[in-house]
Amino acid sequence: MDQFDVQYPYALGLILIFWLCARFCAARASAIYFPHIHTLLASQGKRSRWLDFLKWFGIVSVLLALSSPVMTKSYKDTKKKGRDIMLVIDSSGSMNQRGFDRLDPMKNKFDVVKEVVWDFIDKRKKDRLGLITFADVAFVASPLTFENAFLQDIIKMQELGIAGRKTAINDALLQTYSILSKSDAKSKIAILLTDGIENMSKISLEDILGVIKKSGIRLYTIGIGSYRDFDARYLQRLAKAGKGKFFSANNKEALEKIYSDIDKLEASKIKSKKIVQHTYLYVYPLFAAIIALLLFLYFRTARGIES
Repeated sequence: MDQFDVQYPYALGLILIFWLCARFCAARASAIYFPHIHTLLASQGKRSRWLDFLKWFGIVSVLLALSSPVMTKSYKDTKKKGRDIMLVIDSSGSMNQRGFDRLDPMKNKFDVVKEVVWDFIDKRKKDRLGLITFADVAFVASPLTFENAFLQDIIKMQELGIAGRKTAINDALLQTYSILSKSDAKSKIAILLTDGIENMSKISLEDILGVIKKSGIRLYTIGIGSYRDFDARYLQRLAKAGKGKFFSANNKEALEKIYSDIDKLEASKIKSKKIVQHTYLYVYPLFAAIIALLLFLYFRTARGIES
């Protein structure tokens, strides 16, 4: 934003001293009798006004230069450090269970989860997000992308049973960590959501725990439904290995709060620094003052006119 200002405005007040001096402190010269004086003064009147203009223009310009006019431009240099986040969502047959949303009991868990995740994506403006859906197998529904609108469309298109009916949690995490390990982001996060118990993976729990511990990827695990639906101890071990946290939710409101809490825990860092640039303009009125006063001295000396 550009803003004009003067650093020493009181310097402009000096013009009052010059005006008072010009009015009450005029220099006295010896009187000389000269014939036809009225004709001569009439011809010199126009030149005298021109000299007065040069003199006062020079004085005002000098005072304006002394007041130090400056053009200030300020802007913010904002650095935002985004994160790479993989969303890992269970699409097994158990996600067809209804009653998870108290306001709309006819919705199944999967539809509710899609709504909550859609809102979570909407809040992550500076992050890359990707999506893995799993059941019998795990597949990449969307690679990491900054295009939130695209990912939200992918979320809407997800359907139950597209990857089977069972629950391959470990295989889904293996896919997730494989993708995030290739990322050059400084902060990498995985958020696993399931309502089932591991029963289909080709990789064992100990092997996936080893993969998680060796990586620098933070893992949050979410179990939804009742504690009979998912293995809380299993999810806690995964989250602990990933230096994250385990959550559980038995309704939509609790799930929304969990994603909100994760959003706060993993807020993208924003550093803002105000930069102010000053452009000093005194050189322009100073240059004008020098030219005006030089012209004043030249014409005054050349014409022999007293101002």
